[in-house]
Amino acid sequence: MKNLIVKIAAAALLVLAPAIAQAAEGYSTANVNMRAGPSTRYPAVAVIPAGSPVEIRGCLSNVNWCDVEFYGGRGWVSGQYVQAVYQQRRVYVGPRYYRPLGIPMVTFSVGNYWDRYYRNRDFYRERDRWSRGPDYYYRDRNYRDRDYLDRDYRDRDYRDRDYGRREYRERDRDRRDDVRREEVRRPERRATDTNFRDLPQFRGGKADTYNRPDPRASPFVCRPGDPACD
Repeated sequence: MKNLIVKIAAAALLVLAPAIAQAAEGYSTANVNMRAGPSTRYPAVAVIPAGSPVEIRGCLSNVNWCDVEFYGGRGWVSGQYVQAVYQQRRVYVGPRYYRPLGIPMVTFSVGNYWDRYYRNRDFYRERDRWSRGPDYYYRDRNYRDRDYLDRDYRDRDYRDRDYGRREYRERDRDRRDDVRREEVRRPERRATDTNFRDLPQFRGGKADTYNRPDPRASPFVCRPGDPACD
């Protein structure tokens, strides 16, 4: 009977062991961003206040980043901002404490992780680009931004060039219109202009009503009673 109880207890421990190893309790040591992946280049999904409790779901073996749960949300925090209680003292979470603390070593995949936790986030739309890693994502984004700027400058240059041509055509059209109007007015002015040879000086009359010589006329001015004007 005693052996049966021992076997049942051992079986129960084997069943519960994976569940126990799924998480460890930790505490944030600063106001730290919880991110969508194990890098500061991934989008931030929440801010964990200093001293807040978190559940450590697993950590990467190659870099000191851990998958944590905070008030029902999931994300990644650097181990240098997370402490856990080990032998009655708090230690920063690192590879040497994973096994004693019962923290499993996990891997990260954008596709699986984002499918589970970030479907309602704006950055989820670019999941395929992020799946190649943040360095590739930002490099591609720089190329896209550069292409956009080049295209914008090119289009703007074309627009300015077209505007300049249109403005030149409009000025040229206005100049041609002025020439045509001038040609229309010229016969009218010929008909109305007064020939200075028709002035009184050349007809033997007075220079003007004030009896002053017209500078355009002949120096000879007839005076009243002058026999030469008869």
